[in-house]
Amino acid sequence: MRNLVFHIVSRLQQCRFWLLLCVVCSNTVAGFAQYDAAFMRYWQVEPMLNPATVGRQDELNVTIGMQTHASGYEDAGSTLYAGADMAFALGNTRHGVGLTLVNDEIGLFSHKRFSAQYAYHHPLWGGKLAGGVQLDMLSESVDGGKAETNDPNDPVFSSGDMSGSQFDASVGLFYTHRRWYAGLAMQHVTAPTISLGDKSELKVNSAYNFMAGYNIPTKYPFITLTPSVLLRYDGTDFRTDLTARIKYEGEGRTLYGGVNYAPQYSVGAFFGFVFHGLDICYGYEANTNGMGIAAGNHEITLGYKVELNLGKKGRNAHKSVRWL
Repeated sequence: MRNLVFHIVSRLQQCRFWLLLCVVCSNTVAGFAQYDAAFMRYWQVEPMLNPATVGRQDELNVTIGMQTHASGYEDAGSTLYAGADMAFALGNTRHGVGLTLVNDEIGLFSHKRFSAQYAYHHPLWGGKLAGGVQLDMLSESVDGGKAETNDPNDPVFSSGDMSGSQFDASVGLFYTHRRWYAGLAMQHVTAPTISLGDKSELKVNSAYNFMAGYNIPTKYPFITLTPSVLLRYDGTDFRTDLTARIKYEGEGRTLYGGVNYAPQYSVGAFFGFVFHGLDICYGYEANTNGMGIAAGNHEITLGYKVELNLGKKGRNAHKSVRWL
């Protein structure tokens, strides 16, 4: 056991420079107040961040994620993510399609986003480069009846419900090689303004994100280490997520866990396992400023992958696998 621990530490030291570079990039982090929800386990909801990730795996991939906000606070709200994507071939070309739904609620406000995604995958330099596009329908609503004001007749605040919707789009690139991947995306390309009734409107800024990760094998074939990073910027706010994961896969069992650190924002930990093909993961993200550690976010994600071989005759072959 001691040799295993020493080996893991030595492998982590090999990627020390890469991690230090990520920390340097995070020194300018400001308070995170971006429009889109932030899942601590961002690699499990990749299509939410970059449309080029749909179809990059051979399996039909279905993921559901739930995040509760600010534990202990009334009407703190929650975020629900549901997504599915799959790959298909046309001749000698590879493509991916996907659908995602995000429902984000906090206090008086409710944000919904329904997205349809397409990606084209092309072999390049020993890996695969994908370019993706996403069409969005954004829907915003405000329950004015919950607002508490000193003057109930204040014309600035509506006592009724306000809602509005607008079309939007996102684009992205994603490159995968044997052990590493990197992706760059631009969300809210149209930077839409959503009208909420006759008195209010919501401006959605364009946002940019960069995601990368590396799978580090060890001399123990059932152990894999995966450091990863996600950078997000919307023209005003910047957030860095640094993550370290370890996975055990052997003897018919798959277990994994890790930690996540967002400088000046939060620190979190997670643990997951695969049970009868269903990937179940729980995590807690504690705030390191503002409301404090106790008022953090609980996250749970459920993932399921099914290998589809529609080209063979007879009953389709299905194989449940796991690596989100």
